[in-house]
Amino acid sequence: MTEFDDEGVDVTTEQAAEALKDGSAQVIDVREQSEWDAGHIDGLRHIPMGSLQAEAASIDPERPVIFSCKSGGRSTMAAQAFRAAGFRAFSVDGGLEKWVAEGRPIVPEGGRVASH
Repeated sequence: MTEFDDEGVDVTTEQAAEALKDGSAQVIDVREQSEWDAGHIDGLRHIPMGSLQAEAASIDPERPVIFSCKSGGRSTMAAQAFRAAGFRAFSVDGGLEKWVAEGRPIVPEGGRVASH
């Protein structure tokens, strides 16, 4: 099971990958639909930032949640908002850009990190 340090909001791409693999956290991509379609991490749930408030009730408050975006800005805002609501919430440091730079896979095949 992946361990998370509740002191900080950021988690590494490795921690996010481990959480996806072992199911120890919910991992949610908050980018826009066009960004998601261009390329995303397989296994993530997609809830665009603008829909996050409306979808909040569908996120399990008993499990950690990790938000991801392109570079970490939007996911940090989401994590901070969810922490304020009592969730154990985190943000992938460096986002999808760092994930790809480290050679981690995205889908679809030939996918890319898109600008929003």
